[in-house]
Amino acid sequence: MSLEIPKSDQSDQLVYIDNIKTILTILVILHHTVIAYGGPGGWYWVQKTSSFGALIPMTMFVSINQSFFMGFFFLLAAYFTGSSYSKKGAFHFITDRLIRLGIPLLFYSFVLSPLLSYLVYYFAKGQHITIFQYLSGYDSWIDFGVMWFVAALLLFSLIYVFLQSIFKIDFKKSVPVPGAFQIVVFAVALGIISFVVRIAFPVGWVLEPVGFQLGHFTQYIALFSVGIIAARNNWFAQLSDLTQKRLLKSIVLSLLFFPVFFLIRAKVNMPISWYSGGFHWQSLLYAIWEQWIGISILTVFLIKGRTKWNTGSAVLRKLARLNFVVYIFHPLVIVGLTLAIRNWEVDPALKLLLVAPIVLGASYGLGGLILRIPGVKKVL
Repeated sequence: MSLEIPKSDQSDQLVYIDNIKTILTILVILHHTVIAYGGPGGWYWVQKTSSFGALIPMTMFVSINQSFFMGFFFLLAAYFTGSSYSKKGAFHFITDRLIRLGIPLLFYSFVLSPLLSYLVYYFAKGQHITIFQYLSGYDSWIDFGVMWFVAALLLFSLIYVFLQSIFKIDFKKSVPVPGAFQIVVFAVALGIISFVVRIAFPVGWVLEPVGFQLGHFTQYIALFSVGIIAARNNWFAQLSDLTQKRLLKSIVLSLLFFPVFFLIRAKVNMPISWYSGGFHWQSLLYAIWEQWIGISILTVFLIKGRTKWNTGSAVLRKLARLNFVVYIFHPLVIVGLTLAIRNWEVDPALKLLLVAPIVLGASYGLGGLILRIPGVKKVL
């Protein structure tokens, strides 16, 4: 999210990474908006559509997003971790991370999260008390919400510093950039490991109070590690057009599995939770599919970004500057707007069509206003 790029690296060659981060931030906002109206997943307040025809594309959207977008953030963050550490040294690197990640994390947990919970309690549940009365009985002060990513990134950064200080890894040996076959093999192996992890920690199981879904952390840890190696070996610049073409075919093929998943559930008459974890062959199939399509998509994004999206403009630079602020505050916009039209008597799927573009615009508008507050830019 908030990636500090060393000054020497701030060139036109890296514009596409900022553009990709903007795309990912937009996907995060849409992801949570879709969940608010019936897509699979947890959110502060949900008004679920009853339209099966709407639930299918909503489920597909959330599933495909989940397969790559948060892992992609970890990959991009790690890509600049090594150079930042080398430039600043351990002490200043840790201090910087504690300020830029720790302060927003505390703000969200102690200010924004209680406010969001209060809004739901007051408007959706009809408990008309003041916020001070609500906070007097509030007992969920450690609630990272969407900021679980920031907490995990801070943890990964501290582990990186610890390992570097102990083992002094220098990565002198060059590692060649992987091709499409190696990437798919990596994804399948990642899927198998995810399946094993999900036997104990199925998707949806959350490590409280930090909000980590350990069923997804196999990918997050792996991609953070890959990001470190990729930066040392300049992989992003070496990924080929041939790799992109082959992985595009891989993505198309993997999309055909959606009707297969619906057919399996109908024929076997199984609980949908069997795809999420446990010792079930359906969980293995889904875990491999998820990593297969997710790793393929993010690799194609990297290649497409470098070759097609590597141009900047005043608007794109502004959006890139706002991404981290927007990530922090977009739940306030989603919760506020969905609560504001909660009594509108139309199917929630229709509300989604109206709310989604407004949420996007309002999130970036609010982000721009917040960034003007004195002192905010020093942190964000």
